[in-house]
Amino acid sequence: MRRTDCKSAGGKAAGPGKPFAPGSMLVPYGHIMVPPTCPPELDLTVRVGCSLAYEVTGTASLLLNVRPRPDPRHVVLEEAITLGNNLPADEFADSHGNSICRVALAPGSNLFRHDAIVAVSSKPDNHGLGAAPLAPGDLPPAMLRYTLPSRYCDSDKLVNFAWEKFGRVEHGWPRVQAISGWIHENIEYRYLSGRSDLSAWDVLQRGYGVCRDFAHLTVALNRTFNVPARYVTGHLPDIGFPDPENHMDFHAYAEVFLGGSWFTTDARFFVPRIGRITVSRGQDAVDGAFSTIYGGATLAYFQVWAYQVARGSVRVGDPLDLSLRLDNQWAVQLEPSR
Repeated sequence: MRRTDCKSAGGKAAGPGKPFAPGSMLVPYGHIMVPPTCPPELDLTVRVGCSLAYEVTGTASLLLNVRPRPDPRHVVLEEAITLGNNLPADEFADSHGNSICRVALAPGSNLFRHDAIVAVSSKPDNHGLGAAPLAPGDLPPAMLRYTLPSRYCDSDKLVNFAWEKFGRVEHGWPRVQAISGWIHENIEYRYLSGRSDLSAWDVLQRGYGVCRDFAHLTVALNRTFNVPARYVTGHLPDIGFPDPENHMDFHAYAEVFLGGSWFTTDARFFVPRIGRITVSRGQDAVDGAFSTIYGGATLAYFQVWAYQVARGSVRVGDPLDLSLRLDNQWAVQLEPSR
């Protein structure tokens, strides 16, 4: 069994303009149309998706985790997913509520594509939220598992470090911010350094990593203070935050539970961001991998896109056309009709 989180973990990456798989037959597995009405506060539109190819040498199956989760902070307006040449598949929700598609792979090349048009808010992370932390005895029972050590968030190994470094910071959001700020300043973000066997403790020792590693360390350190913290993956367009090198990939970050609400904390960027679209949540990357392979299969091709467009200017399945892109600049481009 092998899990994959991002380009850093394997597969041949491609730029957003490169064709997915010329000459390949793609058969839609499902096409979901959602009424194009949404709350007025969701005033921006983002196109997100991915193209994947797996080479299979024997019997293999795949768990695919790429569809956006239902979330009040975004609404899927249109969505389509293609699973190879009509491969046998079924869909289920895992223990964290993530939408998982289980696919029986065929020998040779297996091609997948997900594409979605999503409405998001132009307000940044945590807008309008404010709450105090809860003691463990007052937490809802469902939150308790997010206070415990897990495979990649080995908070039990970090207790002494956490209390020495952050013990004197006010409990709650100030300490959460202090933890993410310290990681942002002291752990080097190094492209293509991702490894699937590293825990939060390992990342702290080596001093560098990718977004997965930043998220694991953030989650683990917050758990040492009995703050429920979970690992989150999804799409993060460059709205109001340009990326000159145009790195489009799945992104991992953390959420912490304070006083009845989940707050976003992202040590990779450490600034409020706009337009996050959640795909999965869980205790760590075990629950957040976009694919889990059972058997003889290898990820051979991997492309991700996440960029702002004008609502109505593009449909799922259209070619990726970055001339329609509205983000990747400091100014936030609102919908013309709003």
